[in-house]
Amino acid sequence: MVVCLTAFIAAPPSSSQQKLETAEETNARIRELARGLESASGDYKIGGGDLINIDVFDVPQLSRDVRVTESGFIALPLLPVRVHAKGLTGAQLEQKLEELLQANGLVTHPQVTVTIKEQRSQPIAVIGAVKQPQVIQASRAMTLLEVLSLCGGIADNAGDTVLITRPAAAAPNGATPGEGNLPAPPQTITISLSDLLTSVDPKNNILLTGGDSVAIPRAGIVYVVGAVLHPGGFVLQNDSQQMTTLKAIAMAQGTLPSAKANEAIILRKDPTTGKNREIPIDLRKVMNLKAEDARLFADDVLFVPDSNGKRAWRRLGDIALSLTTGVALVRASR
Repeated sequence: MVVCLTAFIAAPPSSSQQKLETAEETNARIRELARGLESASGDYKIGGGDLINIDVFDVPQLSRDVRVTESGFIALPLLPVRVHAKGLTGAQLEQKLEELLQANGLVTHPQVTVTIKEQRSQPIAVIGAVKQPQVIQASRAMTLLEVLSLCGGIADNAGDTVLITRPAAAAPNGATPGEGNLPAPPQTITISLSDLLTSVDPKNNILLTGGDSVAIPRAGIVYVVGAVLHPGGFVLQNDSQQMTTLKAIAMAQGTLPSAKANEAIILRKDPTTGKNREIPIDLRKVMNLKAEDARLFADDVLFVPDSNGKRAWRRLGDIALSLTTGVALVRASR
């Protein structure tokens, strides 16, 4: 079957095509969702390195500031055992200390108050393609959207994958986690940024706690410039995404009536020499099923010349590369 080239290339995109948006538009959605789905503050959970104050009513000998060890324990005078405090809320530690004081015959009716004086245990590291990579000191569990919002959102060249690395859970009583006394490896969670922004499912907008790290890998960009309706850089969702010349033209919303589609050029940098290669591509033949569609890779430039101006073949590379400067970068959204 012969497809009409002019109708396809020059026509505006249909409603079924993916919506394109800039990183700023994506970040506006992140901020909005973060406000709408903000996690409940909840009670802060004590962690290693925290400084806490323990006040035993009417028993000054047992009241003091104590530092939680990195393994999560505290020690109080007269108690025969160290107390595991890591992961407990203040109220839970109060109850635990009251039970221990009474069980050991130290206080008949103990009333214990626990106050967090210093929080040093809840860093969440955010790296990669975000606006402001940083370490967030979280006083509570935070959702992934909240964390991304605090970092200013994603960078222009962010991919669609969010990688969360979570340290191995501590074994009870300080034992080494994992089988055979070998340390358990950290857990890696992979989340699709597109799914995160289109679904309220908690499995995507997961809660992050101290020790977690978030990384958004940078994605490749394919540029479409020249005689197209909307020149721009189109962010690949991930390394495995298949981008072709026809998909790229469709994302640029078609060519101008003056486009010389049969003289299009793919500019590709040779990884060995660093020099740009010019690969001719006849889009007319591709659309008429007389030539194969060509795959585009990260950093490729698809240049469609304009019949209204004569461009020397030797200068095509320089012209197309200059046209990529300052173009809007957009990504597919749902």
